[in-house]
Amino acid sequence: MATSSMASPLCTWLVAACMSLGCEADRSRSPYSFHCSKKMIRSSRRRKVGSKCASGSSEFNRGAISSSYGSSIQGLMSSCLAFEPCDEYSSSKSLSSLGFFGDNGFSSLFRSNTPYINRRQRRVNRAVQSEKAMAVAVQPAQEIITMKKPSIKQRRVVVTGMGVVTPLGHDPDTFYNNLLNGVSGISEIETFDCAEYPTRIAGEIKSFSSDGWVAPKLSKRMDKFMLYLLTAGKKALVDGGITDDVMDELNKEKCGVLIGSAMGGMKVFNDAIEALRISYKKMNPFCVPFATTNMGSAMLAMDLGWMGPNYSISTACATSNFCILNAADHIIRGEADVMLCGGSDAAIIPIGLGGFVACRALSQRNGDPTKASRPWDTNRDGFVMGEGAGVLLIEELEHAKKRGANIYAEFLGGSFTCDAYHVTEPRPDGVGVILCIEKALARSGVSKEDVNYVNAHATSTPAGDLKEYQALLHCFGQNPELKVNSTKSMIGHLLGAAGGVEAVAAVQAIRTGWVHPNINLENPDEGVDPRVLVGPKKERLDIKAALSNSFGFGGHNSSIIFAPYK
Repeated sequence: MATSSMASPLCTWLVAACMSLGCEADRSRSPYSFHCSKKMIRSSRRRKVGSKCASGSSEFNRGAISSSYGSSIQGLMSSCLAFEPCDEYSSSKSLSSLGFFGDNGFSSLFRSNTPYINRRQRRVNRAVQSEKAMAVAVQPAQEIITMKKPSIKQRRVVVTGMGVVTPLGHDPDTFYNNLLNGVSGISEIETFDCAEYPTRIAGEIKSFSSDGWVAPKLSKRMDKFMLYLLTAGKKALVDGGITDDVMDELNKEKCGVLIGSAMGGMKVFNDAIEALRISYKKMNPFCVPFATTNMGSAMLAMDLGWMGPNYSISTACATSNFCILNAADHIIRGEADVMLCGGSDAAIIPIGLGGFVACRALSQRNGDPTKASRPWDTNRDGFVMGEGAGVLLIEELEHAKKRGANIYAEFLGGSFTCDAYHVTEPRPDGVGVILCIEKALARSGVSKEDVNYVNAHATSTPAGDLKEYQALLHCFGQNPELKVNSTKSMIGHLLGAAGGVEAVAAVQAIRTGWVHPNINLENPDEGVDPRVLVGPKKERLDIKAALSNSFGFGGHNSSIIFAPYK
């Protein structure tokens, strides 16, 4: 009985050694041997080996054990494991000569109370023995050389072009000058009859033409969000100096488009449903592809012949920031040299307006549309819908310098988080927003003291405005130069396009040295310091770093950071 209980673990050790040293039979020829050894291991674990043996057995030494159990172990290995012991085992004078058990051999293995070794030494012996066994058992057939990845200087990303379609103008300068002058783009909705709706106002684009930017045949079938996107995207190229000659020299495989949409082609899809009431034959054959959020980026890439990264991100009202950040990452990783990025939306249609009315999210200040969007004001009663597109042309710095591009600002980085709290409401503790801002700062390598301008998400909702303000104060409250404003006070909330348009506003603030006012801020909310918020007039500001926030339904938070190019 004693023989079998001690031979099982010893046999297991010897099997590993012999197999690794090239015994006559290997695992491929005798699959049962591996199964049997595992079974023996399990069996040995179940057996309890006493720390104190009987008085007669306590005097065992290495020689006695070798002579007593050597033959029986060899028999076990032959019969159970289906192969003979290796030559080194057969020729050894004692089991301890294998080297697996050290000078103390079995006493270490079975934890007996030998008088001439202490517990610490046994640990050392076991470690050494284990290393030796592993060295034998894991000997590679060929030496593997691990090449260390060379350190590569991170590629810098700069903004070289901008394009917009907004309620305040369709080029960056007109748009920003109207913002600086405090002009409101909110008015009564004219494209459809909304007399029965409790909200009848929006940041609606009154005059827009895609002539010269989109082929007439396509423009008749496309949704407005696609028309806005293509137009703003191509205007960004023109603004960035991408002429036909420059375009011919670009490596199209490293030029990409990442322009998203929160709502997609809502009108195209709605029109298809109405046509289906008559017959499927009346439906627009492009209703499905033109309703999807990715198709705007895809169509623009087809038009330009750009074969680099091309897709769409849709994270509700945080869409544009997600797209800008991911586009920049493609450049940083070397997957692209040039990217068009931002967002576009056109949801001011009956189903869009009705859906947000049902959410009880919209302002009902119909009698005075220009006063309806009022972030941080105590009398705010909801946001105002807007529409349009905002697109940035971003490039790898050396690529931009090589072609002599005009650099407006540098994109330093950003981040995003999820509130994981509620479908539409922000977290009461603001942890998601704070974490997002702090991660953006860390990734960008920007200190809190360097951020002195924030283009806030601030939509004019009771909960959202205050929670964001508190998060900003938590992060930047020690900066006496901090100035915060909301572009939405003048153009409303452009949904998925909001971040793109506000990124243009942030870059324009860096470029011009002026930050636009917050209009309609007559009675700041309790707890809001008016000195932090930009007043009713534009203000001069030497911007060190500008942060732009965008948050979306579902708890999507995003922050991106720009700075003057140096």
